[in-house]
Amino acid sequence: MWKKMDRRAALGGMAAWAGAWALPARAQRESGRLVLGQSAAFSGPAAQLGTQMNRGARLVLDAVNAQGGVNGQTLELRTLDDGYEPARCKANTERFIDEGVFALFGYVGTPTTLAAMPVLQEAKVPLFAPFTGAGALREPFSRQVFHLRASYDDETALIVKQLTSLDLRRVAVFRQNDSYGQAGLDGVRKALAAKGLEPVAVATVERNSAEVGAAVKALMAARPDAVVQVSAYRSCAAFIREARAAGFGGTFYNVSFVGTQALADELGKDGRGVVISQVMPFPYSNSTPVVREYLEALKASGNGDKPNYSSLEGFLAAKVLVDGLRRAGGKASREGLITGLESIQNQDYGGFRVTFGPRDHVGSHFVELSMLTETGSVRR
Repeated sequence: MWKKMDRRAALGGMAAWAGAWALPARAQRESGRLVLGQSAAFSGPAAQLGTQMNRGARLVLDAVNAQGGVNGQTLELRTLDDGYEPARCKANTERFIDEGVFALFGYVGTPTTLAAMPVLQEAKVPLFAPFTGAGALREPFSRQVFHLRASYDDETALIVKQLTSLDLRRVAVFRQNDSYGQAGLDGVRKALAAKGLEPVAVATVERNSAEVGAAVKALMAARPDAVVQVSAYRSCAAFIREARAAGFGGTFYNVSFVGTQALADELGKDGRGVVISQVMPFPYSNSTPVVREYLEALKASGNGDKPNYSSLEGFLAAKVLVDGLRRAGGKASREGLITGLESIQNQDYGGFRVTFGPRDHVGSHFVELSMLTETGSVRR
């Protein structure tokens, strides 16, 4: 039904890593261990995103370590909670680098990752697969940063294509009041402008807030056919409920960062008909080899986690990172990891293709649409 371009993860707060900290990078390599650092939201209104991505990645890393690691070196993923706040993410990154982590992995969010960029670039520490599609993290090009997912421009282009094909031309935007929300708004504007349109209204919500009353009032006054949402799951769910209570009968579209299963959990039966753009394969059926592998790993883990897009993204990110390390060969170095990743050319990871290059660190442009149902499930 939906045009294509190309359940519930366990909740719970994850505390910052406690106890002994990492040895310097050289000592890590000599001891046969490579330490990866992940700053993400493990508490607060965006906690499901960090938790899910981390757990998906650990499915791969634990399996690799059980088989002896990569080139004789085991992989350790350490976490620090930033609560989806930029200043905390920057401080976490400084701490990771001071303690000598080998590379950074799976950061979650645009404003947080942007805050960390100057720190990691100065230290020349690679960052792989941040959970964000913002153009500001892709241009200008950074040799240290590799993106696995499609951009917000890719996602919003597909959303606008779908809307206009349904003759829904009065499009409003509800966005987070930060660099993430701005990136999504820019993408919507660009896609609408190509069709001679512009948003009929724009309203904002503060990061980590669900105070959406003013935004609902502002957007409903513009009588939109549809609302594109560029925020996290809790504020988007609050907006949907309040807008519907105010009589809005139109359609809601979200970009992937919202957290599909988290949004479905928040909305329950109120999620029926909400559309979300996705940058990962559909994780609820074994129609592709990588999803079959992922579902088997989830079941084998025995921890009761359910499949979801964010967890699958962590799983795929870890698979590609491990491949990059294997391609680097010998004793791992940061430069070797970069070179190894850049050698990945049109590689098929079980139905998800990835291509990098010396001047192209965006691995995929895959996007498709999914829809929530009143039972809390997701369908394509």
